[in-house]
Formats: sequence, C-alpha cells, structure tokens
Amino acid sequence: MKAGLEVHQQLDTGKLFCRCPSELSETVLGEVTRQLRPTGGEDRAIDPAVAFEAERGRVFRYEATTSDCLVEADEEPPHELNPRALATALTVAALLHARPLDEIEVMRKIVIDGSNTSGFQRTALIAVDGRLDVGGRRYSIPAICLEEDAARKAGEGEGETRYRLDRLGIPLIEIATGPEITGGAEAREVAEEIGALLRSTRRVRRGIGTIREDLNISVPGGTRIEIKGVQELRLIQRYVETEEERQTHLLAVREELARRGAGRPDGAPEEVTHLLEGVATGPLRGLRERGAVAYALRLPGFGGLLKGARPEGERLGRELADHARTAGVRGLLHSDELPAHGLDEERVARLREHLRAGPLDAWVLVTAGRRPTAIAALERVRERAAAATLGVPPETRDPLPDGRSRYSRPLPGRDRMYPETDVPPIRTSEEELERIRGSLPEPPSAERARLAARYDLHAEVVRRLQQLDEVDRLEAMIGRGHPAATVARLLAQDLDAASEGLPTPHHLPTDEELEAILAALDRGLFAKEALPGLLRRLMEEGPPVEKVLTGAGLTPLSRGELEILADELVERNASLIAEKGERARSPLMGDLMREVRGRRDGKEVAEVLERALKRRLAAAGPGG
Repeated sequence: MKAGLEVHQQLDTGKLFCRCPSELSETVLGEVTRQLRPTGGEDRAIDPAVAFEAERGRVFRYEATTSDCLVEADEEPPHELNPRALATALTVAALLHARPLDEIEVMRKIVIDGSNTSGFQRTALIAVDGRLDVGGRRYSIPAICLEEDAARKAGEGEGETRYRLDRLGIPLIEIATGPEITGGAEAREVAEEIGALLRSTRRVRRGIGTIREDLNISVPGGTRIEIKGVQELRLIQRYVETEEERQTHLLAVREELARRGAGRPDGAPEEVTHLLEGVATGPLRGLRERGAVAYALRLPGFGGLLKGARPEGERLGRELADHARTAGVRGLLHSDELPAHGLDEERVARLREHLRAGPLDAWVLVTAGRRPTAIAALERVRERAAAATLGVPPETRDPLPDGRSRYSRPLPGRDRMYPETDVPPIRTSEEELERIRGSLPEPPSAERARLAARYDLHAEVVRRLQQLDEVDRLEAMIGRGHPAATVARLLAQDLDAASEGLPTPHHLPTDEELEAILAALDRGLFAKEALPGLLRRLMEEGPPVEKVLTGAGLTPLSRGELEILADELVERNASLIAEKGERARSPLMGDLMREVRGRRDGKEVAEVLERALKRRLAAAGPGG
C-alpha cells in the first residue's frame, strides 16, 4: 500500500487577493445567485470532474458577510497577492528545505461545484523538491502551493446549494508529500509533524476546519483514490486502513467477475412500479400514492457480489448506492439483501422473473419522484458496475465520521488548469529569501527537545502541546511562576477532559481565567486532582472564577488541619486497626479522601495517613 498527503492550512494573514480579514462571520448582509458552466483548460479539454458537476445543473446562492467584499463576489478583479501570506509560504518552504521558484505564477483551477463564485480557484506553486524527516524516515515534498480557500456550504435544497462567502479567499498553504507512506499510523505521524511545522510560523488559524488533509491511497493492482477534506487527525489512520480494505475487496470482486465471464451490463432500466403495489412496509410502501416510480436494472454475473463478507465491511452494493445518489435518489435496494425492506420471497421472485435474472445475476432497484431521475440513477449504477469489472476506478471520495469514505466525483486531471490573467507574476528576490532564512522559527523537533529538557516534561506531552498549538501559552504561564508539570497537564489533558460531553457552544476559559485558577491552586485552595472538575464548572457556568471556586465547596485545608483529620480518623477506627494492622490503610484512605478530596493532593493525604497509622500501631505495642 502506498499513500501520500496533501495538507491544507489556513493562514491568519488576511485574505489572499483582497484586504478582508481571515475570519468567519455570522452576519449576513445580502445574497447573490450564480449558475456555473464548464470551460476547457489550456488545451480546451473539459476535465472529467468539471463535466460531472456541470451535469448536475445546480443553482448556487451566496451569502455576503462582513468578512468578504466584491472580490469574493467576483464583481471586482483580485488585488495583488497578499505579501504576508507569500512570506509565510516561503518560510514553510525554507523549513522543508524546498527550492523556491524564481517566478511565481498564479493559476486558475476550474471548479464549478459552487464553492467558488468565479468557477475557478486561484493557486500558485511556491516551491518544489523539499523533504521532511519523521521518526528516522525521510519523505519527499514535491510541491508547496499557496491557494485561496473555498466558500463554506451553508445549506442544500432541491436543485440548489447555499454557500457563505466569508471563507472564500482565506489563504491556504498546501503541502504535498510523495507516495512514500506505507501505513495508516505512519500517515498520521507525518500529518502531525507537518501540522506542528505549520504552527511554528505563528501565522496560522486555529480551530476545527482550519487545517484539512487530503489522502491519496493505492494498493497493488488498484489505483489512486483521493479522500478529500479530512479534518480529524485521529481518524487518518482509520481512513487509510478502510480504504486499503475497500480496494482489496474490489480487486477480489474483479477477479470473481472475470472468472464468471461477466462484462459491462447492457440491458435497459425497466419500470417495476406495478410489481410493488401493496407493499405494506419499508421504503417501497405506497409508491403510487406518493407519485413515485420504481425502476430496476439487471446486472448479469453480479449475483452474491454486492454484499460484503462482514456486515460492517466494504461491499460493492454501497459503491453502487453512492453513485446512484449523485443523480438525486436517496439510495437503492439490491437483490443480495432481499427479501427484506417490506419485500417477501414471493415478490422478490416476481421481480427476478420480470428482469430475466438468472442464478448468478443481481439486480438493483431505485425509486424517485420523476422517471428521468430514476433512469439517470441506474445509468450511473451501470457505469459503476462496468468499472467493477476493471477493478478500482480512480475517484475523489468524501470522509465519513466513522472512518469510511463515500464517492464524491471523478478524480480531476490536468485539464482544469490555466493561467490567471488578472494577477501579475511575482519575482522572488534573493534578498527576501535570505531575510526569511535568517529568521526561521524553531523546527518542531528542536522545540520538543528544548521543552522536554528545560521543563522536565515527557516527550509525548510536549508533542500533544504542539498539536494543540499551546506551546506559547505553556511558556507564558511557566514564566509567571506556575509549575511546569501542572501547566502542561492543564493544557494537554485537563481542558480536553473537562469539555468532554459538553454541548456546543460552551464557555471557553480565557487565559486570565486559567491564570486565576492556577493562582488559587498555587495558594493551596484546592488540590490538583480537583482541576478538571473546576474547569468543567467554569465551562458550564461561565465566569467569574471566584464564584466557581465557591460553588465547588473547596474550602481551604491546611497541612495541620489535614493531620488532625487523619489522627481523628485513626482514633475512630481503633478496633479496625487492631484487627487488620497495616491492612487497614486502604479502607482508611478511602474514608479520608472522601472528606478532603479536591482540597489536598492525594499523595500528600497518603503520606499523612501513613504517619498517623504508624503512630497508632507503635502506641498499641506488639500485642496490638
């Protein structure tokens, strides 16, 4: 298996071709409507991904906000390329030992899925031939690009899609690796290191959706598949492994189809609405009453191959359904999963007879409100079934929350690129490159080594702080006198643990509020183990911190008061100690912790109890 990454990171430098901020906005000021049509690239050929989107014939509505202008609405030519964004891209290129181009040319990449009002995305190649070392392995970085982000989808309806223009034009650095990655865990490790390197510039945006990865994956005998727009780093390994499983399964299906002599399905879709009258349950109930129709298509030689070996595993039937959905239907039923969904054995037999399906044949069935929609869906099923006889078709897929992916569109090619005529070329000067090389940020690996040594922190804790972009806050808080281990745990672990299961939105603690909580901890008002609970109360209830501390009931407890409580506990349990001796320590510890939990550190409580217990046993003498 081979895999490569394309990492896209938003920059916090202002937009790429205007002076609007790199911020999202919830203030909608107006709306514009567009329909986009396909155009050819430099050789006038129409890219397959562009042709696919054109067939959908959708209308696009764009919401204008306070974070965009006439450039995003495509009513004004682009301004000059943002110099801070370009300097950041050149800084990243230097960190990756890449060679900057002498002259940077902005190109247009044709995209008519509605995510760009102009029908194209502007992108520029910045540097080539870089490298990245991770875990003793070297990965090539063939290209580093600077491009504008797309509009964000705000809603979808019948025949139209709504986008918001605030994200359109935010600069993206794109870093592409070579296909040297050989496993899912390795892919995640490389993505983590690239993310840490980008954050080291201190010019990137933070939060969900500000960094996205495209995964390019193939197996021997398969082809390149692009899973586009992965946002959760923890799922990268899962996406790679499930795609490897999917391609392996499809290659096995191809071999079986070849053994059976199955070829391209050539029959016409047939209407079967009349055979489904009286279905009492399931998705086929009351078709005529709903004004819907049902059509079916026979797939010769595909019998038994549309379902997988495991219910949760990959299967060809899911692939066919994904392609059918792109024509506007909700999905399909296939013969390998029947009888079910309201169809009994007798009705399934009538359908099979009507379609002239033999023992080794399969068939699929779709419903729609219009005959052309049903027929178009089955034609796309036919094309995908034909591709199954060849193996794994090249395509772009969307990531799903469970680590699987779903067909999105054909894999784009080179026919969608042509020069941008509204932005002049930019010459890179040696003086500018020398200035950038002389002020490079600390590489992530060097930063990890420095933080671990200076503050006596575990390497994995430091790596987690880099992933969360919390290194600056860590050093600032330590610099104000708070213990390094406590601050590191707060930022790397406690904040995440406190927010788990809370609704969105909830209060996000400010730096000042975290400082106030740490100050209270330093004064001994509560123990470290109470920190996650206090943070959760702050997130749920909001400030001020003083109210949260009071509400938690964490009244201060001095060392002397703790010792008195331990002595009293031992005295009350004299008979238990006489009976069990040293073995009484565990139940006594539980009782004492229930009384002082959150007010003194657990290790300190154990020490105080140990001393009180030893004094009692010594006073009792050898005979107890």
